[in-house]
Amino acid sequence: MNKAEIIFKTIDFVKETLAEVEDVHGWYHTERVYKLSKKIAEAEKADMFVVELGALLHDIADYKFNDGDEKAGSRKSGEFLSSLGVGKEIIEYVGEIVDNVSFKGGNFTQSFKSLELDVVQDADRLDALGAIGIARAFAYGGYKKQEIHNPEIEPRLGMRKEEYKNNNSPSINHFYEKVLLLKDRMNTKTGKSLAESRHKFVEDYLEEFFKEWDGEA
Repeated sequence: MNKAEIIFKTIDFVKETLAEVEDVHGWYHTERVYKLSKKIAEAEKADMFVVELGALLHDIADYKFNDGDEKAGSRKSGEFLSSLGVGKEIIEYVGEIVDNVSFKGGNFTQSFKSLELDVVQDADRLDALGAIGIARAFAYGGYKKQEIHNPEIEPRLGMRKEEYKNNNSPSINHFYEKVLLLKDRMNTKTGKSLAESRHKFVEDYLEEFFKEWDGEA
């Protein structure tokens, strides 16, 4: 089976697997990350095949929906790629990307580092910024039955990984606990460039949000 066939079958597998997943982490999120990953990979001269597989499979079994199991994704992706006859080295490499792409509060040492992970991670983070990022933040907050905003609950900055995973603060706090931190945590030159305008959009949105919240606009 050639690389193009493997990618085609992986797309079908991901679409089917994520069909019932809430929209924030479903197929359309993965598709956006896939497209952004290819764009960044081309500019950064990364291994396109590894990047494509990593992007397509990065949320195949998100720990948030698998009882906090951070290895669920790499196991599922590994089983699938093995069924296609993909080599062990590629399977393990893609598994490392899947295991390490998530933000998880950002206050921890990443156990694996590579250009291909940098590319997929940047693409995933870009999808948490800008207009799409704002929509996703409130959609996920609604899914988790979180308040939109509560002035009495301050954002929790510098959370450790377990604290971040168990955090259930209002949706607006999420912008300070994660979204606004992403611009300065992008890995690649291309990712940093793409993050600038999306970050500014979020800042402008929050300024308007608080004016309206306080009855000033």
